[in-house]
Amino acid sequence: MGDSKIFSLMEEEDPENGGTGSNNDDLERDKDEHTDVVDRTLSFSKIYQPPLNKAKTYNAMQTLLLAYQSLGVVYGDLGTSPVNVLSSIRLSNPTEEDLLGILSLIVWTLTLLVLVKYVFIVLHADDHGEGGTFALYSYLCRHINFSSKFTIRNTRLEADDSMRFYNSSRGSALQSKTKKFLERSSKAQSLLTFVALLGTCMVIGDGALTPATCGIFDPRSSKKLYLPLSQCTLILLSALQGIQSRSSKITQGQVVFMAVVLLVALFAFQRCGTSKVGFSFSPIMVMWFVSNVSIGIYNIFRYHPRVVKGLSPHYIYKFFARNGKTGWDLLGAIFLSITGAEAMFADLGHFNKRAIQLAFSLFVYPSLVLTYAGEAAYLVKNPEKLSDAYYSSIPDQVYWPMFVISTLSAVVSSQSMISASFSIVKQSLALGCFPRVNMIHTSSKHEGQVYSPEINYILMILCVALVVGFKGGVELSNAYGVVVIWVMIITTFLTTLVMLVIWDTNFLLICVFFFPCILIEGIFMTSLLNKIPQGGWVPFAISAFFLVIMLSWTYGRSKKSMYEAEKKMSIGELNLMISRADVYRPPGICFFCTDLVNGIPPIIRRYIEHTNSVREIMVVVTVRTLPIKTVLPEERLVVGKLGLEGVYRCLVQFGYKDPLSMEGDDYMASVVEKLHELAETTGERQQLESAAEKGAVFVIGRTILKSNKEKGWFARFTIDHLYRFLQKNSCAAVSTLQVPPENTLQVGMLYEI
Repeated sequence: MGDSKIFSLMEEEDPENGGTGSNNDDLERDKDEHTDVVDRTLSFSKIYQPPLNKAKTYNAMQTLLLAYQSLGVVYGDLGTSPVNVLSSIRLSNPTEEDLLGILSLIVWTLTLLVLVKYVFIVLHADDHGEGGTFALYSYLCRHINFSSKFTIRNTRLEADDSMRFYNSSRGSALQSKTKKFLERSSKAQSLLTFVALLGTCMVIGDGALTPATCGIFDPRSSKKLYLPLSQCTLILLSALQGIQSRSSKITQGQVVFMAVVLLVALFAFQRCGTSKVGFSFSPIMVMWFVSNVSIGIYNIFRYHPRVVKGLSPHYIYKFFARNGKTGWDLLGAIFLSITGAEAMFADLGHFNKRAIQLAFSLFVYPSLVLTYAGEAAYLVKNPEKLSDAYYSSIPDQVYWPMFVISTLSAVVSSQSMISASFSIVKQSLALGCFPRVNMIHTSSKHEGQVYSPEINYILMILCVALVVGFKGGVELSNAYGVVVIWVMIITTFLTTLVMLVIWDTNFLLICVFFFPCILIEGIFMTSLLNKIPQGGWVPFAISAFFLVIMLSWTYGRSKKSMYEAEKKMSIGELNLMISRADVYRPPGICFFCTDLVNGIPPIIRRYIEHTNSVREIMVVVTVRTLPIKTVLPEERLVVGKLGLEGVYRCLVQFGYKDPLSMEGDDYMASVVEKLHELAETTGERQQLESAAEKGAVFVIGRTILKSNKEKGWFARFTIDHLYRFLQKNSCAAVSTLQVPPENTLQVGMLYEI
């Protein structure tokens, strides 16, 4: 792709489509004049294409190591579900067939919605190793040309079009029709964006709720206590659980205070990174699964070996035939057996597909089946113990060791959704759908292992507020899992769209996936709706909070992008402005830093109009972070001429572990060296060297949006209040760049939209 244009700055927009309306003949002349110059620059695809076309490979040992680490990060929530599921079922005088029906419901829910749907299908719909609802949306956007005003920002370069990153192949007639419909319908695109943002916010809401609640049972006191999950450490929980149930001196307020202290400690540990968290938590989960399997097998052989009959799905029919509406009401409790399954997909970026598949298929899934079977076998002989099934089924000889392991594993169960929140915020940032926050890469080997201090603190504050507000009450337990079913439904719809538009899957196979999944999830959803008035509104409120933030930011960014697309400068306009007699060209280099990928930002027009000057060497700088660890020094800069002599465009590329530094003489020398390659005359080279000796100034634009008075009240409120508040309190687009502060000038510009 040697003759590809690196930047779309050479392309003039048609006035009817929001362009500046310059003469097309002048445009073609500009194109012809500079084509040979651009062709000789370093092609962007040479840098960007290899990491995207060649996925990172893992050998068997690396995959097994990641699978082991995933146990402590991904499967904590799903793995600890046996503590709560059967104990949450309210069924008087359960018979053997009832218990076998409940076991069958749990096993087949795990099999169909987790093993088949997520492990075998959904995990394959990743976006270059990233998972979650927003990754599905991003995956679709790379194959569908979205043009709606309310969608993600366009960061494509012309050189990207030949890459697999944006490639689309011809498929069936159904695929083609569906794709054309989505590309032509702005309403469908806006709806798809809204659904993706909603699913993303629900995952974050679940991430805030998961660490705040866990039901813990003390069979010795025959009392069910709802204690905050953050209390789950060896010494404290053993003491709290034993002492509080026997001593009136330990109040619930004191329990909540200690819970808050440990909750803060849990979130403080997140800064250590996924690898350290995984290595710290994985041994706990290994002990948890192994212990549960051992106890499960023991209970099966001791109490009811024929409990394995419950694996037959016909017991599900018998269960509903016997219990009717009561059985439907209990589906909310059954659904607790798969809460945390969505984390397998959302946490995909922290590990890899094969590691998560191996860990679940060969270790987690059989462990859960045997654990539930052991509990059911025990309950067949002791049906009166249903309300505290898990702890009652533990043999007395190993009760306290298991209690210690279970309390430790409880804190691990919160990790999956915390890590998932970091991943999906990272994805949202990449597409401009979330206010800019710091995103720290905690691993030099795995790009997806990230940590955001701001998101971590927000989740911590929400968790503390939930624990203090509900004081570990039953309402908080009812809230857990309500939004998860909606995340799963959204995932089913988006995956179906991926199968249709991208994979071009046979329509019959699409139906085999979609209809069973949506039917099962729809039934669970109708049952879980009963929990909303009893505390289930909490995760929806948290999700709504984040949704308002993301919608406001996305709306504001889309309006800003539209304004810049309409007002951006053409090469002809820039040439005329710079060549005016009253524009002074002092010696030196001026770097205009912008986050606009395609086009010359209108803030340059504002700067020249009000200062009547611009340095003799002007470079428009755009920074991009690529999905690779580091960019070679010789490949860091991509440059090209824009028009008149002395005006250039520079794309600065960093890997995710590269320091974003533009300070010091090294950066200046690198830019001058690249510009030297474009110089056609000796005079131009001498001008570059002279300008470098005079020094450089970095001009950073800061835009402020203001809604037009003709807009409705909702648009004015969103732009003038919500978006501007978020803009003021988020990181600036170039704030992460290390630029010399003594040589930095910030220029503000008001966009009235």
